Amino acid sequence: MGNGETRVRGLAARAGGWSARHRWAAVGIWVLFVVLAMGLGSAAGRVDVDESEGLKGETHTAATIIKDADIEEPAGETVLVQAKGSGLKATDAEFRAAVEAVVKAVDATGKVTDVQSPYTADTISKDGRSALVQFDMRGDAETAAERVEPVLNAVEKVQREHSSVRIEEIGSASMQKTFDDAFGDDFKKAEYSALPVALGILLVAFGALVAALVPVLLAVTAIMATMGLMGIVSHVMPMGDVANSVMLLVGLAVGVDYCLFYLRREREEREAGRDAQTALRIAAATSGRAIIVSGVTVCVAMAGMLFTGIADFEAMGLASLIVVAVAMVGSITVLPAVLSLLGHRVEKGKIPFLHPESRFRRNRGRVNRESRFWTAVLGGVLKRPMVSVVVAAGVLLAIAAPAVGMKTQNLTLDQEFGDSLPIVQTYDRVNEAFPGGSEPAEVIVKADDINAPEVTNALAAFKQEAIASGASRGPVEIKLHDAQNLAFVYVPLVGGSDLDKAGESLDKLRDEVRPATLGKVDGLEAPITGQVAGSNDFNDQLTGAVVPVFAFVVVFAFLLMLLSFRSLTIAITSIVLNLLSVGAAYGILVAVFQHGWGASLVGAEGVGAIISWLPLFLFVILFGLSMDYHVFVVSRIREARLRGRTTKDAIQHGVVTTAGVVTSAAVIMVAVFGIFGTLSMQSMKQMGVGLAAAVLIDATIIRGVLLPAVMALLGERNWYLPKWLNRLPDLTHDEAPEAVVQSARDDEGDRVPV
Repeated sequence: MGNGETRVRGLAARAGGWSARHRWAAVGIWVLFVVLAMGLGSAAGRVDVDESEGLKGETHTAATIIKDADIEEPAGETVLVQAKGSGLKATDAEFRAAVEAVVKAVDATGKVTDVQSPYTADTISKDGRSALVQFDMRGDAETAAERVEPVLNAVEKVQREHSSVRIEEIGSASMQKTFDDAFGDDFKKAEYSALPVALGILLVAFGALVAALVPVLLAVTAIMATMGLMGIVSHVMPMGDVANSVMLLVGLAVGVDYCLFYLRREREEREAGRDAQTALRIAAATSGRAIIVSGVTVCVAMAGMLFTGIADFEAMGLASLIVVAVAMVGSITVLPAVLSLLGHRVEKGKIPFLHPESRFRRNRGRVNRESRFWTAVLGGVLKRPMVSVVVAAGVLLAIAAPAVGMKTQNLTLDQEFGDSLPIVQTYDRVNEAFPGGSEPAEVIVKADDINAPEVTNALAAFKQEAIASGASRGPVEIKLHDAQNLAFVYVPLVGGSDLDKAGESLDKLRDEVRPATLGKVDGLEAPITGQVAGSNDFNDQLTGAVVPVFAFVVVFAFLLMLLSFRSLTIAITSIVLNLLSVGAAYGILVAVFQHGWGASLVGAEGVGAIISWLPLFLFVILFGLSMDYHVFVVSRIREARLRGRTTKDAIQHGVVTTAGVVTSAAVIMVAVFGIFGTLSMQSMKQMGVGLAAAVLIDATIIRGVLLPAVMALLGERNWYLPKWLNRLPDLTHDEAPEAVVQSARDDEGDRVPV
């Protein structure tokens, strides 16, 4: 283990020492970096991610054909006209008048083209009570949501004039507008709530306004710099709103945590009687190093998203990686300078009734109240470590058990928003009257001559067989693009909003109908795309990315732990404990959102599935963030061991002394992530509940019970490193406080101004 007599030579210690000696320069460089990053990012602008970029399968093939043909598919919209009473039919004059009013109103907006009456397009339901007026939005389909509002207003006006029928609009543009509005409102709520919540918790943790503001300001400046860097990077790898929101979430969590670790250690050393210079050096050499190890591990975990090949995931991974790296660098450079500048003024703005730790000597009991709790818990854990391991592991495995039956899929509009949005009812009514009509499969047929007799016959046969096979109830629509030798075939799928049944219908089209008709024409391509097909292809690609992403994250996290602690045992236990934490989060997600157990407690609904992207996303995020606590606690245990304590005493000391900061950090993360659990979108609820539950489990059962119990059982084997691994690089440059004090005495002329 070493005797702790070597000089402080770690990167964090050197960076902290330089920063404290050149405090104004360090602060100035950081401010300049943030301003330059924001300015350059603003000047460069942001290139938004194309969600289809990187997707494989037939969806990608179809998109490539359309792009190569330079065809821009318009955003299709539909107005449902439906009789309210059972006696009214589409053939009645009153119904016809309403349909004609809709056709005239939407056409008069000047925003639409190719308006089709249900009487000419044969879009009347089998019961004769519903009809669809279909049209396309003018202009780019990608921005149609920004232009659809006048059309929605026109349809709403017609509804007011015809009370005997229900008149409602739905389509890609109106749905996108609804989604964007709801998504934007949700994230604004989360973003505006997160900072005040974090600041409030820090006020309780520190009991002083200045001390609470320092972590928040560091996190905010790191986020601001990252936003600018994202604009620059987006010209190489496009970014998007989702990546931006995830970056804010991760940036606030790690930015506050890293600063919290550093600041709490510096205060602890000062309260223990160290002078300000030595306290800062100890914080740099210990907590600073833990921040570097944690930050690099989190960055590696986030980099795992780059292996999915999916543009949104790559953007989220890179944005998260950047903000963690920026927060890490800020914590070990500008933070020591700020603390050196503030000195004892960091205790300004004391809140007396919160009993701040600055009253450590006069109010020692209050500071140790939390420690006494963990001392009591650890007393039992260390007395019976085997029982503690069995009970804690058993509880975690029981919580994780529901994850075995996890079902993932892209959520439909009604699953995503429930009954909170009017367009959800419209979606349900259209799918009930015209199964699959709101999300048809699209067959992109490419031939040498689209008007050749064999192609025409094959298209007719496909249209007929699609209905005869039971995959569709029709109507099947064919649009020819003669100049490009393409045909677009729109096939409403039986199953509609039921993705399982719609998926079965899609499989029939792909595996049975297409080979028997279009597949018999030599040289003809006919990939099938659409909402259901895109969802299936996305899930298939995501499933294929699971193994490489898991392998990359686990292997590199293992290597980082091995190099950082030079212990094979700690590296292995780190991975196992993190996997248990992630498994428990999966189990809670499945129990709440798939089975509906206790869903009402979090204001959620059991939707029968977990959104497809969430398990992999949670694994990467949680595996990274869990290392915050693990590295911090294990570093403190190792530090105590370096000072000569027995392994059991080191475990007791390490867990108890970090209990306060781990609790504060966990409460902040749980509160911030919990905000997402209150949002209206089910996908955001699932993400928030999953993250909050995992962090809570990680900070309590894992770090407070299972970790010390496992380490107590292993004893001196915790520090085992095979001789053949001694050639590995030595990154264990953290030192015991005594070594830091000795180093400070030896470094004449190297004083830190206070």
